[in-house]
Amino acid sequence: MAARVVTVAFEGVEARRVDVEVQLVGNDGPIVFAIVGLPDKAVAESRERVRGAFAGIGLALPSRRIIANLAPADLPKEGSHFDLPIAMALLAAMGVIAPDALDGWAAVGELGLDGQIARVGGTLPAAVAASAMGLGLICPEANGPEAAWAGDVNILAPRSLIGLINHFKGSQVLRAPEPGPVRTGPAAPDLREVKGQESAKRSLEIAAAGGHNLLFIGPPGSGKSMMASRLPGLLPPLTPQELLETSMVWSVAGLIERGALTRARPFRAPHHSASMAALTGGGHRAKPGEASLAHNGVLFLDELPEYSAQALDSLRAPLETGEIVVARANAHVRYPARFQLVAAMNPCRCGIGGGGKGACGKAPRCQRDYQNRISGPMFDRIDLTVETPPVTASDMALPPPAEGTAEAAARVAAARAMQEARLREAGIDPAVARDQAVNARASGETLDRFATPDAPGRALLMRAGEAGGLTARGWTRTLRLARTIADLDGCDGVLRRHVAEALIYRRTTIAAQGDFDRQTSHRPESNPAW
Repeated sequence: MAARVVTVAFEGVEARRVDVEVQLVGNDGPIVFAIVGLPDKAVAESRERVRGAFAGIGLALPSRRIIANLAPADLPKEGSHFDLPIAMALLAAMGVIAPDALDGWAAVGELGLDGQIARVGGTLPAAVAASAMGLGLICPEANGPEAAWAGDVNILAPRSLIGLINHFKGSQVLRAPEPGPVRTGPAAPDLREVKGQESAKRSLEIAAAGGHNLLFIGPPGSGKSMMASRLPGLLPPLTPQELLETSMVWSVAGLIERGALTRARPFRAPHHSASMAALTGGGHRAKPGEASLAHNGVLFLDELPEYSAQALDSLRAPLETGEIVVARANAHVRYPARFQLVAAMNPCRCGIGGGGKGACGKAPRCQRDYQNRISGPMFDRIDLTVETPPVTASDMALPPPAEGTAEAAARVAAARAMQEARLREAGIDPAVARDQAVNARASGETLDRFATPDAPGRALLMRAGEAGGLTARGWTRTLRLARTIADLDGCDGVLRRHVAEALIYRRTTIAAQGDFDRQTSHRPESNPAW
């Protein structure tokens, strides 16, 4: 008769049930330990870690053939977290603990050769899956505070295998762990520290209010990275649902320490040498990439043209769908990737550009060649493209600005409250329809109802489409952007000035935009946005 215990196998952030069955076959023969059920190398090595852990606590394997079956057999099994369930089923098969003691439990954990149970990734989704199956979860002590966040589920978090055995024998009682702390995250730097660049600050506020993608183009030292790092301070904290979603991804990646969660939105800034797999996920165990780790937060790509074309273009689909699918020969692994893209780049390779003191002598060809490293479809997914001119000495000599992050964040919060109220008016719950929670992801129906410009605004948008060659995606994104600008303005309707400002931020080509600016005069001098 086989002893059984439940564990999980991870497919992205989804934990799928796996039944671990251990059976002892034969009598007084050589010890043969076999693991079957499509295990990878880390799972196959579990037999040696289990053997060593048993020796570490003074137990010898029986002189019999040991068969550990991981069912279903056609589901790939990856990771070292199968150590503990295999050991527990083997202990039950050996009679060290009662077989029925394992009823009602799932288990994850890696064993050390001294019998200690080491920390593993993915404990939070494993606890959520165990709760859905009506089971409790046995996990390493270091993962206990993380697993406790799953809610109404029994958690055992032993430090060692001998402690778990004593608990099941009744000689020791393991106390249920408490959830880890919720941290506010590090304080974001203040916008007051940025001198000059008023237009770029305005675009940063618009991006935060509507969740729009943003690109800064300017010479080195103009404050592109400085402003991008201040975006998290303008964003509202994670909602409870967003916190759970984000924490599930970070748990699978093994980035949660002692169960501590943070309400601050993720801000990921990978180096431009990052590969496609590093950005979108993949590798031997299909780990989440930077785009998924930025889920519900910000992905900042500095020196945008220096990324490989393959890596950049791999982000095009996630920017539209909000998820990443890592295709394997035997499975498709899905990770959530609903992030806000913020990027920065120099105007050309030398960094100076085609105007001003010390201008590049190869302009405009140098600029055109450098910016052409980014594909047109990628540019089309960027809502705001803002030039950041060099900061002058007179700018640096000015006192700090009167308004900083706190004032801008208050306007962003008011604009987002308007977006939420509109959705509720349309009978849509923002907590359920997460894909429409901000203007940057508003549906066509929502745009038709709430973002249709007035007659002058529609006429201006038509002329812009004809002069600048807006794509269908560009047209929709311009309407979304104009709706956000109207929200910051406190307007229920989208007016011509909102469309005009949105069109200035939209990028088609430098030449087309320049022609459009010369053909239309839509920048009222009284409007501080200009």
